[in-house]
Amino acid sequence: MRISRKQKRPEPKRIAFYNEGISAPKVLALDADGGNLGVLNTAEAIRQAREQEMDLVLINPKSDPPVAKIMDFGQFRYQQEKEERIRRAHQHVVDTKGLRLSLRIGAHDVEIRKNRAVEFLKEGDKVKIEIMMRGRELQQVPLAFEILKKFVDSINEVFPVKYDEQPEKQGNKVAGTIARV
Repeated sequence: MRISRKQKRPEPKRIAFYNEGISAPKVLALDADGGNLGVLNTAEAIRQAREQEMDLVLINPKSDPPVAKIMDFGQFRYQQEKEERIRRAHQHVVDTKGLRLSLRIGAHDVEIRKNRAVEFLKEGDKVKIEIMMRGRELQQVPLAFEILKKFVDSINEVFPVKYDEQPEKQGNKVAGTIARV
């Protein structure tokens, strides 16, 4: 007989905040229009909701007594999910995009990298600029800092930026992160 080492994950506990899932003995009940019905026993409030073919939904469980409203729970849940989808669609996660330069980079290549950096910054992202150095280039660290400074100054001509992380030497590269002001 073979024993499986994988165990099923337990189902997450779903706490119902409507009808019989309300554990408070008394609630401050509101009708479907938002009018105050007063403090009622939970069973009485559920009975009134059922008479109107609606549900009793717990709105504020932390108040004393908890606030519950008579409404259609399906419609309530749909509205909350819709608001969450809209909130998720409007949020922007700030990413850090990377650009690599070198000590021997040509003017045209610098211009291309600058345009890419401007695009990233306009989208609201941060840009990490790295200057890679190999072999004898490792002796030219001050030149790398100078190239990085000139690059950031050229971006500053388009719109203001600030250093999110100051330029510093990290092994065989010099790196700094910029963001929009």
